Amino acid sequence: MDFKNLCLADFQNKGEVNITELAADFMQFRQALNAERLHNYRRISNSGSTPVMRVQDEHTGQEREMLYFASNDYLQLTHHPKLIAAGHAALDKYGAGAGSVPLLGGTTDLQIEVEKKVAKFKGCEDALIFTSGFGSNSGAIAALLGEKGIAILDLLVHASIIDGCAGKETKFFKHNDMGSLEFTLKKLADRKVTKLVIVDGVYSMDGDIAKLDQICDIAHKYGALVMVDEAHATGVIGAHGRGTPEHCGVEGKVDIVAGTCSKAIGVVGGFIASSKNIIEYLHYFARSYMFSTAPTPQALASIGAALDVIENEPALREKLWDNIRHFRSGLEAMGVDMGNAETAIFPVIVGDNAKVRELCRDLHERNIYVNPVEYPAVPRRLARIRFSLMATHEKEHLDYALNNLEAVMRKHNCL
Repeated sequence: MDFKNLCLADFQNKGEVNITELAADFMQFRQALNAERLHNYRRISNSGSTPVMRVQDEHTGQEREMLYFASNDYLQLTHHPKLIAAGHAALDKYGAGAGSVPLLGGTTDLQIEVEKKVAKFKGCEDALIFTSGFGSNSGAIAALLGEKGIAILDLLVHASIIDGCAGKETKFFKHNDMGSLEFTLKKLADRKVTKLVIVDGVYSMDGDIAKLDQICDIAHKYGALVMVDEAHATGVIGAHGRGTPEHCGVEGKVDIVAGTCSKAIGVVGGFIASSKNIIEYLHYFARSYMFSTAPTPQALASIGAALDVIENEPALREKLWDNIRHFRSGLEAMGVDMGNAETAIFPVIVGDNAKVRELCRDLHERNIYVNPVEYPAVPRRLARIRFSLMATHEKEHLDYALNNLEAVMRKHNCL
């Protein structure tokens, strides 16, 4: 098996091969990568999300300390004492689980309290919390579009948005291209159905920010609603960490604000914030909400505590942005291609799957934990290493990563 020229797309189930045979072939591919130490997924943490992580090395079987640049825990709230204390208190009061789906018997007073806090934080009338960010997007979008609605998507939106549009009429516009958006909407102007423009606030693979003010103006001009996924924006951008609407000066003008509670918020779950009417509708028609047990009490309590920390402890966000500026300066001096990165996500674009694997292997050996992002997650010519920064990274962590990245990229003729 010429495994170096294969990728995940070669093993997707297209119905041409029995799944048991396909899974066996994939296992052979996976083992071939592992034999060359080129498999760097599902590495096991023995310490949770921390800037210096204890990792169980699958190649040696030994624990090693690594600098962790693969987390979405931008403010490192996963270990914040206020979130932990709130979770403990809720666990003691409500028990380990909700016991039922929220629509029937799983809604607690705690959930109502936290949903109100989310709505206020996002400048909306109301909100509801799902058990995952993926579920909040996929369930809400499917319900909002119904049978005949049209989704108008930025080309680089998250997979959960794509899944929410499955079976729906879907149009795409060029990434962050306002001319392309207007051209697409103009062609749909005579269609008297729900039209929903959906974008990411901060794009997860590129780290750039949606032009949300312009998007709102154009969409509303053509009678379309705007939905923004705030997964990588909440807690990171905006003067108070409230995300892309705050950053772009359009709080209260975005029709649907979606997000996850598993990135800078540091917990798990997802949310939709919107008008009272839209939220009430979703209670009854978003299937991923209706048919999933309500979030655990400890998750809800920790989410509420996280929003308080984001608002009341700005030093964490300021430290994150200090790290962002320092790391960007180092990458610029190195001359790497980092696309249009603007936030805590830094793609180092290499353009070759095999080289991405080799670079990640060498960085792993130097105790630097980064994510490989290969085709088909991105186009082949944009295969990359993805660095994510945390507020709790120290300058020496960043400099060590930069120095070693330069060394391994020169070794593989990538600079």
